[in-house]
Amino acid sequence: MIKTNLYIILHNSTQAFPEYMLLDFLIIGQGLAGTTLAWQLLDKGAKFRIIDQEKKHTSSWAAAGLYNPVTGRQMVKTWQAENLFDYLQKFYRDIENRTGQNFLHPKPIYRPFISQGEQNDWLAKADNKAFAPFVEKVASKSLFPDALHDPWGGIVLKQSGYVDVPLYLEASRNFFRQQDLYLSQAVEGIDIQIIQDGVSLYGLQARTLIYCDGPDAAQNPYFNWLPFSPVKGEILLIKPEIDHDVVFNRGIFVLPTGTYSKVGSTYDHHDLSYQATEKAKKYLEEKIGKLCKFRYKVVDHIAGVRPATRDRKPFIGLHPTQKPLAIFNGLGTKGVSLAPYFARQFTEHLLEQKPLEEAIDVKRFYHLYNTV
Repeated sequence: MIKTNLYIILHNSTQAFPEYMLLDFLIIGQGLAGTTLAWQLLDKGAKFRIIDQEKKHTSSWAAAGLYNPVTGRQMVKTWQAENLFDYLQKFYRDIENRTGQNFLHPKPIYRPFISQGEQNDWLAKADNKAFAPFVEKVASKSLFPDALHDPWGGIVLKQSGYVDVPLYLEASRNFFRQQDLYLSQAVEGIDIQIIQDGVSLYGLQARTLIYCDGPDAAQNPYFNWLPFSPVKGEILLIKPEIDHDVVFNRGIFVLPTGTYSKVGSTYDHHDLSYQATEKAKKYLEEKIGKLCKFRYKVVDHIAGVRPATRDRKPFIGLHPTQKPLAIFNGLGTKGVSLAPYFARQFTEHLLEQKPLEEAIDVKRFYHLYNTV
């Protein structure tokens, strides 16, 4: 456990806490959700501390970090695309400038057509203004004949790419630690005391405690009534025999990151362990064979569990009865694109009482709490 000066002061002192120790917020978890929320709170001048257990295996540290404005088998626009994609690039660039690290990597995504009919549909959509901000080109013939099986061509997307999530988290952690805003500590439900004006935890007092604890929230005694639907995803790291700077995405993604490419992902709602499996490796290699022509070498195989939700929308807001408790979670497979926009919205809700969108507000599930 890393003990900051702040931690030592709190646990070695029997005196009353000084005024500066009374916080606006405690954030539990420094994954993608907690980190992004912390940056937004910092920009609004809120007083907070992040408490993180520093687990070796988390969904954020295993994430591919892909952001993609056109997704799914039907190749539809990502939910909230107009709001998300322009803002996320501004947000991550700002954090890069503050931390001195480069973790945002804009890259075009190429999505091959799977049939002549799909090609015809997209050629008809070429002038559709709804897709114009995100589609660079609609090709009617193969763009990568030496690399891919794409006889009908495909679409080239813009406002796309990936975030090196582990580097983003590490750079942010170092920044928050230097500012005495970070504590390394496991948190159990019994450690939290709800008091008249908020919560008390390890000597810290705050108006609101916000859970950003990823898949662990499904066992959280305060928020386990929410319909989480965690899903395990596995990714291969491969060394391809060709160089490409475009993300190939159909059925799987092949994401070039420099010395190797990430290939994923699988979806398993039953096995929620962090163990990589031969079954998933075989599945991904079969998908690579159907999409790609090039040879490659597998250099690593990793697994993570995403904090997905039943309706595929985040869980954001206050506990129905314990108002000092809140949650910012359930970002699922699109966390990189969802986190900046909705962290800003939640920050404005907490500090300025601006309303949350109904689609992401946990109030939509308050009726489930009343039945437990």
